[in-house]
Amino acid sequence: MRKILFGVVVTLMVLFTFRYCSVKAAEENQLKTSSALIEKQVKHVGKLVVTEGHFSQVFNYKNAKAYFGDWLNAEKKALVVVNAEVSVLYDLSLLEYNIDETTKTLEITHIPKEEIKIHPELEYYDVQADFFNPFQAEDHNKIREQVKQALLKKIESSGLKANAKNRLLSELSKCYILTSSLGWTLKYHENPITSQEQLQTIKL
Repeated sequence: MRKILFGVVVTLMVLFTFRYCSVKAAEENQLKTSSALIEKQVKHVGKLVVTEGHFSQVFNYKNAKAYFGDWLNAEKKALVVVNAEVSVLYDLSLLEYNIDETTKTLEITHIPKEEIKIHPELEYYDVQADFFNPFQAEDHNKIREQVKQALLKKIESSGLKANAKNRLLSELSKCYILTSSLGWTLKYHENPITSQEQLQTIKL
C-alpha cells in the first residue's frame, strides 16, 4: 500500500513539475513575443514625421558704401521675391528607449528635437548696382541669411511646429495602444502614461 501511495505521490509531483515548467516556458515565450512586437512597433515609428508648408515674402535689399568720406556714395539694391518650401520633421531613428521585460515596461527616455528645413527660391527684380559697389557672392549670402532668419520668425508664429508635434504624438500613440493591449506600461521620463489624452500633453 505504501508503495502504491509513494508511486502516486511521485507521479503527481512529476506531473506538477511538468505542468509548472510548461506554463513558465509559455509565459517566457509570450513575454519575448510581446517584447519583440513592441520593439518592432518602436522601430516602425522611427520614421520621419514631416509637416510641410509654403511661405512667400518680398524683401528689399540695400547696401551702400562711402568713398572719400561723404563725397562719393555707391549704392546697390534689389527687390527679392522669396518662395520657400519649409519642412518640420522629427528624426525618430534618434528616439531613445528602454524595454524592461521584468516589469513589462516600455520607457521612452529621449525624443529628438524637431528639425526645420528651409528650401528658398529667390527671384531678383529691379537690381541696381554702382560701378564702385557691384553685386558679389557675399551679397547673395547675406540675402539668403536674412531670408532664413525672417522665415524662422514666420515659422515660429505659424502653426507648423504645433502640427508637427501633433503628428509625432499620433505616431507615439501607436506605442501606447500596443503596450496597453499587451498588459505593458508606457512611460516617458519615468512617468507612466495612462491614457492617450495624457500622451498629448507631454512636454518635448
